[in-house]
Amino acid sequence: MAKLLLCACEDVSLDEVRRAFALGHRDLESVKRYTGFGTGPCQGKSCLALVARELLRLGATPAEVAPFTVRPPIRPVALGALAAIDPAVLAIDEGVPVGIDGDPSPSWTAAPTARIAAAHPEPLDEARDGRGADAPEARSRGVPSRADVVIVGGGIQGLALAYELTRRRVRDVVVLERGYLNAGASGRNGGGVRTQWSTPTMIRLARRSLAICDRFAVDLGVNVWFRRGGYLFLAPGREQVERIERNAALHRREGLNTRIIGPAEALEVVPELDASRILAASYNPDDGVVFPWPFLWGYARGAEAGGARVHTFTRVTGFDLSGPRVTAVRTDRGRIACDLVVVAAGAWSKEVAALAGVALPNRPIRHEILVTEPLKPWLDPLVSVLGNGLYFSQSQRGEIVGGMGDPREPEGVALGSTLRFLARFARGAIDVVPRLAGVKVVRQWAGCYDVTPDNNPILGPAGPENFHQLSGFVGHGFMMAPAVAELYADWLAGRGKDEIFERFTADRFAGGPIAREDFIIG
Repeated sequence: MAKLLLCACEDVSLDEVRRAFALGHRDLESVKRYTGFGTGPCQGKSCLALVARELLRLGATPAEVAPFTVRPPIRPVALGALAAIDPAVLAIDEGVPVGIDGDPSPSWTAAPTARIAAAHPEPLDEARDGRGADAPEARSRGVPSRADVVIVGGGIQGLALAYELTRRRVRDVVVLERGYLNAGASGRNGGGVRTQWSTPTMIRLARRSLAICDRFAVDLGVNVWFRRGGYLFLAPGREQVERIERNAALHRREGLNTRIIGPAEALEVVPELDASRILAASYNPDDGVVFPWPFLWGYARGAEAGGARVHTFTRVTGFDLSGPRVTAVRTDRGRIACDLVVVAAGAWSKEVAALAGVALPNRPIRHEILVTEPLKPWLDPLVSVLGNGLYFSQSQRGEIVGGMGDPREPEGVALGSTLRFLARFARGAIDVVPRLAGVKVVRQWAGCYDVTPDNNPILGPAGPENFHQLSGFVGHGFMMAPAVAELYADWLAGRGKDEIFERFTADRFAGGPIAREDFIIG
């Protein structure tokens, strides 16, 4: 039977949009992530109105089909053309976003939304059977009056903790997410999971996370496209070579399969490399990449199946305190009395903590990322260039997905995209893999690192004795979440307290010098 396509670029059918709605993805951003519509070369120009109209017919409100931002560039552009941009142009562009999340795109404004709503005031009969009645958005219209545990933040950290708590019979758990699931850094990262770190603690956590990734599809029933293609860190200078050699010695003591290889061996791993650009590389074939969106949905589904309640589009507005304890969380949808609060809000954690009078040293820093047109499979590992923060991998669909940190990026929550990033990434990528010059960028976006002074997380109480932090993971929160959530849930459920909760306390910065984690990408 022929299927009716709504998005020709990504082969998204009408049935897939209806299935997404039935599973609780009511708003355009969530449906975009679930189905992939609007992520192809046309950036939603041909399908956005069709999907919005169908969601309205199924019962979504006009607010739920608020337009998403069409990701720049407007049309696919070759990396070679971006690399050739005059630096003077970049100086003009510096700090000026070319696309801000939440702003209407020129081709889709509130007016068409209103017209579609007026044309279809009633949902289709088949949508009246209540399939979307228990969707996250529907549940979030009212919050419970109390809960044992309230987790602020519905990203990977918060949802993984909720899931692990329910497995330990702590089921009166509420998760509050200010936007849709995958709106924050959890839905905006490259999905890498690696064991190549510079401390035994981080290596231990990463190994456990990789083991969980291996079984995630079986245990949670969600295909997360996990594959162990390895990580290849390129060292272009002597300083970087010394770093990877120090780390490799630690990795050997920890039983990892990391090895230092020369340019010739690096070419055996990635034949397209320009080996003249590097002195050595660190390679571990056991590291991997996961697709972030279904990973998050899997935890959300598992948490809800265990009894936790996930409320999206719910903003925390304050906390009620009595003596040394938080007694309730105030939201724009009501007040929740509680015994324990865990802040897992990523780049917004500092802002949320301040509502309880807690000052965190965290700094939100924008980190941009892009995806190219799909190519035939040619790249197994995630490749990262030490020194400039460049990284890229190839997805199972064939796209090159990559990002690059910017030392000139100012502090602050910013989700816009810049031409400066495109040009810097293009130059860095072509420098190590010249064949990428002809590959076209399809879209770009941004997320935020949640940076602490030592590049390690803040875990446990901060301020009020029952006000916990699960924040400050810089750019590795996604890969550490599975392991950290298990240990955190054990502690909160009375099953023992791991040493990370003694090591990564909020008050550690008040003392003397602190040891930094220096193996950060970006």
